[in-house]
Amino acid sequence: MAKPFLSLIIPAHNEEKRLPGTLEEISKFLNQQPYSSEVIVVENGSIDRTFELASAYTEQMQNLMVIHEDRRGKGLAVKRGMLEADGDYRFFLDVDLSMPITEINRFIPPQIDEAEITIGSREAPGAVRYNEPEYRHLVGRVFNSFVRIMALPELHDTQCGFKCFKGDIADELFSLQTMNGMSFDVEVLFVAKKRGYNIVEIPIPWYFNPDSRVKLIKDSVHMWLDLIRIRQNDKNGVYGSDNKN
Repeated sequence: MAKPFLSLIIPAHNEEKRLPGTLEEISKFLNQQPYSSEVIVVENGSIDRTFELASAYTEQMQNLMVIHEDRRGKGLAVKRGMLEADGDYRFFLDVDLSMPITEINRFIPPQIDEAEITIGSREAPGAVRYNEPEYRHLVGRVFNSFVRIMALPELHDTQCGFKCFKGDIADELFSLQTMNGMSFDVEVLFVAKKRGYNIVEIPIPWYFNPDSRVKLIKDSVHMWLDLIRIRQNDKNGVYGSDNKN
């Protein structure tokens, strides 16, 4: 099989209800595109039928790969998918498709020229949030303030679940990822900036899903502690030099 232009990586934990509809949408979208593609579902730690349902779709989606991981953690699932992927560009996305799938082409050439890393942003000028409760937005802004102070001062939104990396850069960055939970985005982007890679924020339309798996208080505490770990890892040389390899 020829190397695909685009790889889509989907972390999936207990997603038997939402995943089939998402795969249908993705398949319809990709079938209309001029470039080659692959879809990688990484099911990890599910106790429902996510793996079985995803595997069944391989019969109708020839470009679909389904991977099982015993351990839980969104960061773990994304890392596995990114390192298994072969695409020139590798894009990970949330199962809920809170950003419409049709927005993906804005993250890759030719709509954006030779971007190294492009990330969806709910805060960049031009972004629109739909139906999000005010308290969730507030908590997100508080956390991002900490991220900007401690790790990534230039970025407005590090936690949106739609991000794209050039293939060789993905191999480099995700091989250095140490965090398996929700803070993996910050860690990977921190290492990217440390190594001099350009990160472009793409303003997106984003639709709040009331079935979100994010636990505001618990996850916020864990993510705050992870910010401290990132700084400590950097001090200890875990992420290597500041220059591109």
